[in-house]
Amino acid sequence: MATENKMGVMPVNKLLITMSLPMIISMLVQAMYNIVDSIFVAQISENALTAVSLAFPLQNLMIAFAGGTAVGVNALLSRSLGEKNQDNVNKTATNSIFIYLITALIFMIGGLLISNIFFSIQTTNQEIINHGKVYISIVVGSSFGLFGQFLFERLLQATGRTMFTMFTQGIGAIINIILDPIFIFGLFSVPKMGVAGAALATVIGQIIACMLALFFNLKYNHDITFQFKRFKPDFQIIKQIYSVGIPSIIMLSIGSVMTFGMNTILITYSTTATAVFGVYFKLQSFVFMPIFGLNNGMIPIIAYNLGAKKKDRMFKTINLAMIYAISIMIIGLIIFECFPQTLLGYFNASSDMIKIGTPALRIIALHFILAGYSIVCSAVFQAVGKGTYSLLTSLIRQLFILLPSAYILSLFGNINLIWLSFPIAEIVSVITSSILFSKIKRHLVF
Repeated sequence: MATENKMGVMPVNKLLITMSLPMIISMLVQAMYNIVDSIFVAQISENALTAVSLAFPLQNLMIAFAGGTAVGVNALLSRSLGEKNQDNVNKTATNSIFIYLITALIFMIGGLLISNIFFSIQTTNQEIINHGKVYISIVVGSSFGLFGQFLFERLLQATGRTMFTMFTQGIGAIINIILDPIFIFGLFSVPKMGVAGAALATVIGQIIACMLALFFNLKYNHDITFQFKRFKPDFQIIKQIYSVGIPSIIMLSIGSVMTFGMNTILITYSTTATAVFGVYFKLQSFVFMPIFGLNNGMIPIIAYNLGAKKKDRMFKTINLAMIYAISIMIIGLIIFECFPQTLLGYFNASSDMIKIGTPALRIIALHFILAGYSIVCSAVFQAVGKGTYSLLTSLIRQLFILLPSAYILSLFGNINLIWLSFPIAEIVSVITSSILFSKIKRHLVF
C-alpha cells in the first residue's frame, strides 16, 4: 500500500463522522422499512402478519450468522490494513467469500427442509402455516442475496468506504418498500402475490444491494484484491475470523431468546401487553439504530489503529463514540418520556394499549443512557478481538438478569414492575462492561 489509509491520518472526529454517518442514515432507512413492511403485510390479513412474525426467528438467525461473521471479517481485515499486511488483507477478503457461500448454502438447504415443521411447532392454524411456508421458502431459498450484501458491505466498511454502504443499504431498502405494494396487491398489471410478494420484494432488494456492493468493491476498493486463482481455504484465517465472529453470532441470536421469554411472561397479563412490547421494539430501533451505525463506523477505525499501534487515535475514537452515543440516547429518552401516547398512536393503539403502553415506554426508556455506554463498549470489545467479552455482557444483560428479574417482578401482579427489568439489567451491564473495558486498557500493548 503506497499511501496511508485515511483511518490512520484523518482527524479522528471528522473520520468517525464521515465513516459513521452513511451507516446511521442507511440503518434508519432499514428501521423505517421494517415498520412499513409490517404495515403492508397487515393489509393482507392478520394471519399473514402472524405468519411473517413467526418467521422472524429464522430470519434473525440468518442475520445473526451474516452479521456476526461480518464483525470477525471487519476486525481482522482492518487490523491487517493497520499492520500494512497486504497479503493478510487479500486472504481475509477472499476466504470471507468462501465461508459466506458455504453458510448461505447451508441455510438454503436447511431452511427449505425444516420450514413445515418450523411453523407447525408454533401453530396449528393451517392458513398461518401455509403463509409462513411460502414466505420462508422464498427468503431462505434466496439467502445468498442477504449473505452477499452483508459481506460486500462490510468489506467496504473495513476499508473506510462507508459512503458506498449507505447507497447499497438505502437503495436495497427503498426498492423493497416500492416493490412491496406492487407485488403484494398486484399493482401495474403485476399478479397479486400476497405474502409471496412480500418475500419476493425482500430478496430482490437484498440481491440488488449485494450486486451494487460487489461492484463498488471491484471498482473502487483498491485496498483489497480478491485472489481466486488456485484458491484453497486458509483455515488459520477462518479461525481468526470466527474467534470474533462466533461470539458475535451467538450474541446477535440472544435477542430472539429474550424476546420469546418476555412475550411468554407478558402474555399471562394480556395479548395487549405483548403487543406493547412489540411496538416498543419497533420504536426503539429509531433510537438504537444510529448507535449501531456509529459502531459500524467505529470498529474499523479502532481495529486499524490497534494494528498501526496508534493508541491515542484509538482511545480518542472511543471517547468520541461514547459522547455521541450517550447524546443520541438522551434525545431518545426525552422523546419517550414526553410523547409516549403520540408514539403509540402511529400504531393505531387502542385505549388499553395506550393505558399499558404509556408507562411502559417511560419506564423502559430509563435505561437508554446506560445502554448507549454498554453498546459502545461491546463494539470496542469486538474491534480489539475480544468478541467473548461482548458475548458475556450480552448474556448477563438479556438472559441472566433481564428475564429472571422480569419473571420475579411479574409475581407481584403489577405489569409496570416488569418494565423495570430493563433498567435493572442495564445497570449490571454497565458495571460488567466497565470492568472488562478496564481490563482491555491494561493489557493492550503498543
